[in-house]
Amino acid sequence: MSIPLEISFHGLERSEAAEARIRDKFDRLHQHFDRITHARVVVETPRRHTAAAKVFQVKIEIGLPGQKALVVRHDPPADQTRTDIAIAIRDAFAAAQRRLDDVAARIKHPAKRERARRRPARVESAQE
Repeated sequence: MSIPLEISFHGLERSEAAEARIRDKFDRLHQHFDRITHARVVVETPRRHTAAAKVFQVKIEIGLPGQKALVVRHDPPADQTRTDIAIAIRDAFAAAQRRLDDVAARIKHPAKRERARRRPARVESAQE
């Protein structure tokens, strides 16, 4: 089954290499957790006053069954003015995988959550 993946570029031109890298990273993410319903990736570069500063921001939205959409946004550190788009994509998908692991644990093991939350009162038997 093919998962719909939308890729958008804002503030920069569409790149075949970046799209291929995003598709590859998403395929790996989908192999890691196969219950993804849809995904949207937005790569943007905010407007800056200087032409030399090139910062890429990557936003990933992942749809999961019965859950709110998981949104991961990668913003580079303030002191980092130039970055490679491949590094921004890598960091964003690494963060998405960590967040997806947390959500997957809650989806796959709801009984463990309930067991930790509710403890039955211990009843002592009356001995005569």
